[in-house]
Amino acid sequence: MSQYFQVHPQNPQGRLIKQAAQIIHGGGVVAVPTDSCYALVCHLDDKGAVERLRRIRGIDEKHHLALLCRDLSEIGVYARVDNRQFRLLKLGTPGPFTFILEATRVVPRRLSHPSRKTIGLRVPETPIVEALMRELEQPLLSSTLILPGEDEPLNDPELINERIGKQLDLVIDGGACSMEMTTVVDLTGDEPELVRVGRGDPATLGL
Repeated sequence: MSQYFQVHPQNPQGRLIKQAAQIIHGGGVVAVPTDSCYALVCHLDDKGAVERLRRIRGIDEKHHLALLCRDLSEIGVYARVDNRQFRLLKLGTPGPFTFILEATRVVPRRLSHPSRKTIGLRVPETPIVEALMRELEQPLLSSTLILPGEDEPLNDPELINERIGKQLDLVIDGGACSMEMTTVVDLTGDEPELVRVGRGDPATLGL
């Protein structure tokens, strides 16, 4: 049965965070507020949860999912990062940027892009997600909460619960979010490539 938690956006209640982490650890797909818009998250290593997340979003394995990481050092576990890339990552984290990087062998092959072997990574600046990752002691796999056939992300937790609550295990109500998605930057080439302009200001990265 789907659950609905009202969590304080700046001071998340520890009891609710612990319960939410248990739901994710048990294979749940959860809607959470981020520093851009709402996202769907699940456990990195749970194949069934990842497949459910993709079904809800209406996306295939060629669509990049993003790993939400606690800090830069954690990004280095899941992606190959050289000095040039690290400098850009440092400028854009934490914040509403998603960086596409070459995945390391730690990342299950089913999660990286099937032909490019890349993955999206970001360090969100939002207390609820930060608390969840601390409780889980690992990153969260995520995707922006945009429903199939729609162009705009959902940012109202009550509407999310009304429209897709039955497909989820938990909706975390942390208040309304921005309607803007993250800014996406591909760092796999010789020069950074701006893939999508969103909430993160490209000028922060010198782009």
